[in-house]
Amino acid sequence: MSASAQLPPSDRVINGPTPKHAQLREILRRTVERELPPGSPIPSERDLAETYQVSRLTVRSAIGKLVEEGLLSRVRGKGTFTAARRMELQLYLMSFTEDMRRRGMTPTTEVVKTATEVPPAPSAHALGLAAGTPAHRLVRLRRADGVPLAVERGWYHAGRMPGLLDLDLTRSLYVQLAQSYDLRPDHAWQTVWAESADRETARLLGMRAGSPLLVFRRVSSVNGEPIEDMTSWYRGDHYQVTMQLDRNTPDSGQHPHYGGTR
Repeated sequence: MSASAQLPPSDRVINGPTPKHAQLREILRRTVERELPPGSPIPSERDLAETYQVSRLTVRSAIGKLVEEGLLSRVRGKGTFTAARRMELQLYLMSFTEDMRRRGMTPTTEVVKTATEVPPAPSAHALGLAAGTPAHRLVRLRRADGVPLAVERGWYHAGRMPGLLDLDLTRSLYVQLAQSYDLRPDHAWQTVWAESADRETARLLGMRAGSPLLVFRRVSSVNGEPIEDMTSWYRGDHYQVTMQLDRNTPDSGQHPHYGGTR
């Protein structure tokens, strides 16, 4: 008896008006939502093709759609897993390292690129730099328990942080700013938007190009002097944003504290 013959009728893929990949997608959706806890591996494409008597291409199409929806997550070299529950990303000043440790996770950082060069005009303006003045550029990949969660691309005021790129940038940056320069960001403006992953960001995060991302641009200052213009791309399948709202008007002089991860 074939594996498909042992399945209940509602879990079989049959010939009919509904495409097979759509039938399989809904079968997998029910299985994920009812039976598998977050972070569970799903069977391989080969096993699914054999179980449901469909082609590998059909399986790949069904899984791909569920990945796009955020129900499944591919991890390069390991397989496909049910998506972990989204972490609350609250908007306050806290380092990525501190935030992940608070959640009981192990944070790690990979330095992707460093340079000292002239920033684009918006970043030069944000940092209060004259045209043509160099700044430190830093690109880092942030992981928690080995899972890539965010790509950070930032510009730092070189005049206030000489030798920044010589530090161990795999460690918490905010801790090192305090230790090496006595700089402790005390205020920030942050803008949040949604974006589709470009090819390079998707590669770093182990996602498909076009996957949903949450993007945060933050300009941080110390005693009113800007030191950081950082944009961070977070996996949309791992994060959701929580914020507290009140009735303060924009001109009331009262603003929430903004944050993200460093």
